[in-house]
Amino acid sequence: MTTPGPRPLADRAVLVIGGSSGIGYEVARRARQAGARVTITGRDERRLAAAAERLGAGARCLDAHDEAQLESAFAGLRPVDHIVSMAGDSMAGGFLQTAPQTMQHVLRSKFLTNWAIGRHAARTLAAGGSLTYTSGTGGRPHEISATYVANLAISALVQGLAHEMAPRQRVNAVAPTFMGTGTAFWRNIPPAELGGQEAAFAASVPLRRVATTGEVAAAYLHLMTNTFITGQVLAVDGGVMLAI
Repeated sequence: MTTPGPRPLADRAVLVIGGSSGIGYEVARRARQAGARVTITGRDERRLAAAAERLGAGARCLDAHDEAQLESAFAGLRPVDHIVSMAGDSMAGGFLQTAPQTMQHVLRSKFLTNWAIGRHAARTLAAGGSLTYTSGTGGRPHEISATYVANLAISALVQGLAHEMAPRQRVNAVAPTFMGTGTAFWRNIPPAELGGQEAAFAASVPLRRVATTGEVAAAYLHLMTNTFITGQVLAVDGGVMLAI
């Protein structure tokens, strides 16, 4: 008779910032399946409530880009074991094409917001806990200038916080590549155009397809549960960078 293996997330408190849809929802679902006590946050109250009900999770309406809301949300939290942040908008365009307000928005959304989350997480995470950010890969500076710079900033943030928060806590990031219709990151692109981009992108990836939400979510669970990984950015990109 096979003895069940250990369940490292059993009865652990997990907070998924941006967990009402897409990758964040799948991370939350898998954490619940592994026995964790999960709380998700989101900006859309109705969608958040529906997602929390499906998951059997707690919920908190939160715009993580709002520093006051962020501070209030963390102030009301008991120590948690794992925090996952899906925060960060992504936009295409080279340095000469990108408007100053777009560059500022992406850097604020993806870097400054996650920096603030890190400052709060350092005080909220339990001993042995982890913080996992969302970065990105697969694009080049002249194609996604603002996002590319923000991703570099996330890498620096991960390395710096991992050093500063060790040995008590761990910090890592998952870097998905373009997933087309698989997530809401590219929700501003018209569906027909997005589908065409997805097909073209899949043809350029060595594995000849885009990732599933489950494949990307599994990387977050791995970083949450492997207690000897810190300061790393794990690319889940089908080898796309090998072709660039």
